[in-house]
Amino acid sequence: MAGRYRGPLHGVPIAVKDLCFTKGFPTMGGMQVLKNHVPAFDATVVSRLAAAGAVLLGKLNTAEGAQAAYHPDFEVTLNPWDTTRWAGASSSGSASATAAGLCFGALGTDTLGSIRFPSACCGVVGLKPTYGRVSRFGVLPLAESLDHIGPMARSSKDVAIILASIAGSDVNDPTSLPGSVPSMLEGIETGVSGLRIGFDEEYATQGVAAGVRAAVSDVLALMEELGAHVVPVQLPPFDRSAASLIAGTEAVLSHSSTYPSQRDLYGPWFREYLDRYSMVTGAEYANAHNARLKFQGAFRRVMAEVDALVCPTMPFVGFTASPERLKGTWDEVNSLFPPGDTGMFARPFNMSGSPTICFPCGFSQEGLPYSVQFVGKHLDEALLCRIGYAYEQMTNWHIRHPSV
Repeated sequence: MAGRYRGPLHGVPIAVKDLCFTKGFPTMGGMQVLKNHVPAFDATVVSRLAAAGAVLLGKLNTAEGAQAAYHPDFEVTLNPWDTTRWAGASSSGSASATAAGLCFGALGTDTLGSIRFPSACCGVVGLKPTYGRVSRFGVLPLAESLDHIGPMARSSKDVAIILASIAGSDVNDPTSLPGSVPSMLEGIETGVSGLRIGFDEEYATQGVAAGVRAAVSDVLALMEELGAHVVPVQLPPFDRSAASLIAGTEAVLSHSSTYPSQRDLYGPWFREYLDRYSMVTGAEYANAHNARLKFQGAFRRVMAEVDALVCPTMPFVGFTASPERLKGTWDEVNSLFPPGDTGMFARPFNMSGSPTICFPCGFSQEGLPYSVQFVGKHLDEALLCRIGYAYEQMTNWHIRHPSV
């Protein structure tokens, strides 16, 4: 009102995952070993949120070290749709707070699915940008060659606004991509008519719950109704173990200042995680990296034929997971996950560094959100936001909120 407009997030309440450095306030990453870690500077993404006018409400809960389990000394994030259900991996606090209306949007990180799992479980929109689109400077790493930082909000337009505010080159992060960031809103209302949407039916349906399959099928039908062309494609083979090995081995490096010297301060699951991957050899890591390069090249060829790819975000809805079990041992936590591959629709696109958007596309009989994911070409986040926006104009899933 005074004429001092600060930017596209002026006055908007935003919160950030507690991996992002905040000057003078603790950044613990869900870890007892970092309980007294108070940064002397803000992460680049935090500075950019402030420069865009955001009001930073606080820090959001995360699983220990941005992985799957929680430290016994800290609280477990609850799913606002059903507090007995999994809220989804490490950016759970970001998704839960956004879904519950505690903030208008949030930042999360995604190494092997940690923006997309929580977004799917909690029924919000999550955007994992192209690797390097957003600076990682001042963000606690899990696996630096796989870590992505991105926004979570209640609509595709909102994640577009937040992404445009935090993206761009950063001299403090040499892996950040050079060049200017285009408007994420320009053309967002132009629809999807004429777009070629790739769909690998075998990949997107085998091992997937019937309700999820049906919800994604409805998304495809609506895309065609809006003028898009659904094109059959076949994804290249993907080595799940290579992604896990790269993430785990790099996590050991990320924790080298505290592990193994302060091993006993880690929770039981994460401690065993580091123990296991500390045994990886250089040859094993090199083989996994070579598998990543081969997948990247083959996946680029698939994407050259389409504008975007569609698949589920997760093969099932959020499963039953008590807080006590999520603080448990390696076997106790892992036994919570349903049979199959939870990350089958997440890991490949961390390995390729591709941008993806996920958004709610229905609800199960138990009242839990379904989620669909669109994968784009390198630096094509604006198109993904456009697809999400077009879908949201024809549906109302994204405006259904939990009664918290």
